[in-house]
Amino acid sequence: MRSSIARRAAVFGSAALLLLGPVAASAQADPVEPGVSGQAGKLPAELIDAIQRDLSLSPDQYLEHSELGQKLAEFAKSARTQFPDAFAGTWLDNAGTPIVGLADGADKDAAVAAAEKAGFQVKDVAQSESSLQAQVKSLDGWLDTQPPAVADLVRGVAIDIVNNDLVLRADNVGGLQLPDFLKGARVVQSPATAAPLLPTDLTPIAEPLPADALLGGDAYGSLGGGVGLRCSLGFNGTDSSGGPVNITAGHCDPNRDAAGTSEASEAFSLVPGGTGPRIGTFAKTSLDIHDYSIIRADDSAARRFENNGVRVPGAAPVAITGTADPIVGAPVCKSGLTTGFTCGVVTSVAQTVSVGERTLADSFSTSMCALQGDSGGTIVTGTLALGISSASNVGQYPICQVADVVTFVLGESPELFATPINEVLAENPGLRVRTS
Repeated sequence: MRSSIARRAAVFGSAALLLLGPVAASAQADPVEPGVSGQAGKLPAELIDAIQRDLSLSPDQYLEHSELGQKLAEFAKSARTQFPDAFAGTWLDNAGTPIVGLADGADKDAAVAAAEKAGFQVKDVAQSESSLQAQVKSLDGWLDTQPPAVADLVRGVAIDIVNNDLVLRADNVGGLQLPDFLKGARVVQSPATAAPLLPTDLTPIAEPLPADALLGGDAYGSLGGGVGLRCSLGFNGTDSSGGPVNITAGHCDPNRDAAGTSEASEAFSLVPGGTGPRIGTFAKTSLDIHDYSIIRADDSAARRFENNGVRVPGAAPVAITGTADPIVGAPVCKSGLTTGFTCGVVTSVAQTVSVGERTLADSFSTSMCALQGDSGGTIVTGTLALGISSASNVGQYPICQVADVVTFVLGESPELFATPINEVLAENPGLRVRTS
């Protein structure tokens, strides 16, 4: 999709500001599967409130659904190879039931047996995943033959696993006339571009900050090339040499071309009225295909990143226990200064959307509200690291209640787009997320 879709613009998430207190550091360990028993009592009260408010789930149900989602993800990895003619995707339905979609094909009977043996429910669908992927390629080819006035209407495309069809994002829903082979595809309105959040002050204060720990969701200011931004820290981790790093959004680096050089953008902790001491520099930044940055901690700030927590202002943290892959229907929660903890479900995976002149590929979307001030932070499912907040379709609104009403009137709903953390790790051998 890159040749065509990369030409089209999509909404860009705004940077975030958070300011939180200290937390005890956790040692790094190999990722482990989250256990439901005993885990619910370890979740922060603020996260539990968001789970119940946004998902109408108990903490135990939230963890159970998250674990089911990862079991589906593992099944899907093997099913794509073993049953290519029949496999049509996996998802959790509204009740949290694990579903495997299967189309007619030579390997369908074997696929049904494997799915049922794994404890999943089978749903018959018309088209296999490979058939839908072929339609995506055909769409890309068709767009390349169209004049810019038509081709530039399309800003992104995704496979809707649950409804077994394609979804296109367009500037003008009524003005896009699709070819016959795409008559079954749904077209939805693209959101308007939102500007990044600029800081009101990035002047260092006179006194240094206490050496408090920095967690996922905490505030930092980035300064480079004469431009300053405010963002949320992502997941703490270690690089290939074992040094402490933080994985946040690529668009939070104001001088991306200089990442990893002596001219790299600098990262500062933030407090009311200004910035504190420098905490690191941008070692690597990616915005095309995957939206992420890796901040390498300064020696003086290294111990502040030696924890595996995610939090919101004034709240206790949730400890990250491993990483996860996005699965449609799986419960997710994100942290952010503007909206705090908000929760939803994964609505699309392996999605391609355009962000200005760049392409955000392999992304997933969620049903969460994220406003200006929430981008760059963490998205979790259960206690597993899932992704980095990248773009929102409601970032221009002042509060989520307004965003909910406006999108409802337009027949839409809030969406938050993200880069999967496992894509970032795969692209950077030796990079790890801190876990316990």
